[in-house]
Amino acid sequence: MKRDMNCPPFQKTEEKIKEAAKKVFLEKGFDGATSRDIAEAAGINIALTNYYFRSKEKLFMNIFEDMIQLFFEGSVQILNKPISLRDKIVELIEHDFELMKKNPNLVIFIMNEVHRNPERLVKAIGYIKQLHHTLFKVQVQEAIDKGEIRPVNSLNLMTMIVASVQFLFVSKPMHMQIWQMSEAEFDQFTINQKRLIIDMVTSYLFETEKA
Repeated sequence: MKRDMNCPPFQKTEEKIKEAAKKVFLEKGFDGATSRDIAEAAGINIALTNYYFRSKEKLFMNIFEDMIQLFFEGSVQILNKPISLRDKIVELIEHDFELMKKNPNLVIFIMNEVHRNPERLVKAIGYIKQLHHTLFKVQVQEAIDKGEIRPVNSLNLMTMIVASVQFLFVSKPMHMQIWQMSEAEFDQFTINQKRLIIDMVTSYLFETEKA
């Protein structure tokens, strides 16, 4: 009997498998995850998992493409918003902070899987090209020309912002272990650090305003 892919039961089960797979792949990567791990996390049997996605590889690519979109799409939208450069920088930091807080393993997952299979980077090429052609880049150059900000390459500026936020969450286990932090203490630490990052970036960039 042919299944109706538009019926709610199918969609519900498919999403349940994808959510479980996302959790397992983010924690263990492609090599460390098994179909049994995913099936157990979803609360279903392996046969049903394979029925919907055919193989671990196909399910992984489905999740990987979602993660690439999650990683880049929000940033691209903010970089093209018609708001001031200062507001855009603050919003970009806030966005990255919330993204990493909800998905602390996202960066490690993407970097590990691209390193394991560089061809997967092709999935991100479209978003990377968009990052190079945004309103943000134009705004930075215009602000430099007007003497409003330090002369800085927009790519260097974006890297400084993204790296400052991402490292905070990539290094979470190290921070919690070294400084003996609870989850609540680490959450407060990240909030304080976010404020410092915003102040650090904006103070450095708009230093000419104080002259």
